[in-house]
Amino acid sequence: MSKGVTPKSEDYARWYTDVITKAEMADYGPVKGTMVIRPYGFGVWENIKETFDKRFKETGHVNAYFPLFIPKSFISKEADHIEGFAKECAVVTHTRLKSAPDGKGVIVDPDSKLEEEIIVRPTSETVIWSMYKKWINSYRDLPILINQWANVVRWEMRTRLFLRTSEFLWQEGHTAHATEQEARDESKQMLDIYQEVLEQVLAIPVLTGLKSEAERFAGAVDTYCIEAMMGDKKALQAGTSHYLGQNFAKAFDVKFQTENNTEELVYATSWGVSTRLVGALIMVHGDDKGLRLPPKVAPVQIVIIPIIKNDNSLAEIEKFLHPFLTELKKIGIRFKLDDRQKISPGFKFNEWEMKGVPIRVEVGSRDMESGTVFCARRDTSEKTSYKLESAASTMSQLLEEIQINMFDQALEFREKYTFSADNYEKFKSLIEKGGFIRCGWDGNPESEATVKKETQATIRCILLDGKIKDKKCIYSGNPAKHEVIFARAY
Repeated sequence: MSKGVTPKSEDYARWYTDVITKAEMADYGPVKGTMVIRPYGFGVWENIKETFDKRFKETGHVNAYFPLFIPKSFISKEADHIEGFAKECAVVTHTRLKSAPDGKGVIVDPDSKLEEEIIVRPTSETVIWSMYKKWINSYRDLPILINQWANVVRWEMRTRLFLRTSEFLWQEGHTAHATEQEARDESKQMLDIYQEVLEQVLAIPVLTGLKSEAERFAGAVDTYCIEAMMGDKKALQAGTSHYLGQNFAKAFDVKFQTENNTEELVYATSWGVSTRLVGALIMVHGDDKGLRLPPKVAPVQIVIIPIIKNDNSLAEIEKFLHPFLTELKKIGIRFKLDDRQKISPGFKFNEWEMKGVPIRVEVGSRDMESGTVFCARRDTSEKTSYKLESAASTMSQLLEEIQINMFDQALEFREKYTFSADNYEKFKSLIEKGGFIRCGWDGNPESEATVKKETQATIRCILLDGKIKDKKCIYSGNPAKHEVIFARAY
């Protein structure tokens, strides 16, 4: 493994890419804008996925799968929706290739042109609602609470590993309800789940709120969001939950017979998080040594490195560690014994530090003599020896401490760089330094657009717990209708 990464203070974007590639999280795919998620990075995503999936199922949702290919006519049925995705759609026009006339390579077979062009899934509202049209007839068919784990394609011009790629993995929930209140409750419930997982599992503090009209999802009535601060003080939209009203029901004519024998349109939601959460983990917690992974999502929570002196050392160490490893397995800790024999301990230390493993354990002859194991924490770099017989339970507690400490560190960072502004000059000065600006907004799209044009900062969320008493709009000076967070963002 190559040594070192570019310091964050020197070039944050390069640091981010260095960490991903040197920690073997991902690599660039052969098609511009795509990425290959390597096993270690996919292990992080699997842990995130399993955490969400468990909570979705506990709240009555079920998984299904819908086609990758969507008829072009479906996309055009919901006007706002197509407007939001038109520039990002990949389109299939032909079905096969044939040998080139000169016998070198292949060309598209012009005789295989499709009668109707196909859109490669940028999101699934349209194809799912075409199916709901078939499945929903009566109030007895509602609610439908379906989630899908899938890949989507959005042809991005500017890409960055995990944060914005032409193809990415995500989950997308799509639900159908008999009433507006039930659908709105669903949207808020999913937002709560997103916040819970981000904060309690990924150790990333988030703010919750509503998107402004300019920032909301194409086709939504309201978009709820969670926003997180990255290590360079920019904002990242970490998850969204949309109340879609009856827009897609109207587009696909999805109606149901009520208990009173009247006919009404169905109410809808959609909600999703993606592999950009892996990017968020890196940017929130990473340092100049590489990754720092919260224990709850780390593929390896404890790495054990034997200090091998001779041919008999490894066998002796493995025998010494057997009770410890058995107990770790018993209590469900994910560990790895790095018993590679032709690689130096120093190289292993650097490798696993780069990969952000929460706890590193070292065991050599002196440790065996004293009946101890030597432990190093990745979050604080603290080093301590523990008696072998109690080491497993001690490290289980230590993992919990590390999880809490990493959240507290991230929260402290966010609070340090969250500011209040009551006039536009102060606002512009603060936004140049980076961070979240908490301030008033008059609700006028023109004010929002002007601030964005002049400062490159956008309204990240309209705070659900906002306080507007005596507040003025940061731009117009008019009475504020909302308290918002402005920031520059990914």
